[in-house]
Amino acid sequence: MLCVLLVRFSSIGDILLTTPLVRALARRHPEAKLVYVTKRAMAPLVADNPYVAEVVALEPEQPLHHLARRLRALAPTHGLDLHGSIRSAGLRLLVRCRWSGYRKRKLARTLLISTKLDAYRRPTPVAERYFEAARRLDARPDGGPPEFWLGVGATTRVAQWLAERGLADAPLAALGPGAAHATKRWPIAHWAALAERLRAGGYRAVVVGGPEDRGLAQQLVAGGAAASAAGEFSLQETGALLQCARVVVSGDTGIMHMATGVGTPVVALFGPTVAQFGFFPYVAPSEVLERELDCRPCSATGTAACPLGHHRCLADITPADVAAAVDRLVA
Repeated sequence: MLCVLLVRFSSIGDILLTTPLVRALARRHPEAKLVYVTKRAMAPLVADNPYVAEVVALEPEQPLHHLARRLRALAPTHGLDLHGSIRSAGLRLLVRCRWSGYRKRKLARTLLISTKLDAYRRPTPVAERYFEAARRLDARPDGGPPEFWLGVGATTRVAQWLAERGLADAPLAALGPGAAHATKRWPIAHWAALAERLRAGGYRAVVVGGPEDRGLAQQLVAGGAAASAAGEFSLQETGALLQCARVVVSGDTGIMHMATGVGTPVVALFGPTVAQFGFFPYVAPSEVLERELDCRPCSATGTAACPLGHHRCLADITPADVAAAVDRLVA
């Protein structure tokens, strides 16, 4: 029997973008045992996926050879390295099976950032690049979106949270203002103006994010145009809240991919990053807003400050632009 290891340790969006491959493998090889290998913190993203037979989590501070011992006990026949990191390379040495990976296009990415020379032959979404690792298994994209499967506990908790705040039947717009790096964040004044526009349009805005986003959320809540769920929920609970929303507005972050994974339309704001990197919303109801500037892209992941000091890539996207995109998408 086939036993396939799918290795992707992080992060939120990267893991959710592997789920079209997971689905395709399960349908192409229904007899196969698919084992997902990821960090403990990321395990909820795939824990309830019906195509995954088992999730093996790397615990915090756990030595890699301990994880390898657990994986060898499963007698895997194939290993798909969907991360391409030093850690996943170590795992390939420690667990004997037929391993394969995918190309990250690092040279093309570096050239585009440093010289603006586009060496990508075509902008292939990362979700489809992952399929390069599964050529031996004859898996192909099925044209479907990423999937974020949710447990009953998450949906129940969110339903209760919304009911307690009088939002159970309200038309929700989820806002994700946070990002790990500052240049991926739309200006907070723009978020506040958008929240006011959404309120005038009949929406109830809810700010989502992790504990690190509470400060941004409080700035929006202070104006009375939004409620805050930042830092309140687990990954699955955040997904359940996004599923309840009519629309999600987010930057190029995990929130955007979580929204596509639960089927909620998303307006995505892209600044320092571009379509060639492969992380636009994948096969989902979405609208991407971006500004064509000679300085884009300036980074693959975002930086602490705009290299030119103006941050026009996001600052030039107005709240009116975003509100109009929301109207088009929801309509």
